[in-house]
Amino acid sequence: MLTYTIKRAILILVEIIDLAILIRILLSFFPNLRNNKFADIINQLTEPILYPCRMLLDRLGLGNGMFDFSPILAYFLLRFIVMLVFRIL
Repeated sequence: MLTYTIKRAILILVEIIDLAILIRILLSFFPNLRNNKFADIINQLTEPILYPCRMLLDRLGLGNGMFDFSPILAYFLLRFIVMLVFRIL
């Protein structure tokens, strides 16, 4: 029972992070919406996840383009971490 609760909590957390990253991606298309309180909260929630992904892409030489691929990498890394945790539990 406890294992199920932990797995469910992890899934909910990852879904919230995914939604916040998606909102951040959508906000990037609207420059007028980037400078408000809601955008600041989304940035604070997602930056601890996206920044390491961005740095990894820069080290691999893939971060110098017009597009930021760190949200895609973050999505796959989150899925990989969930898979690992679920196999352990």
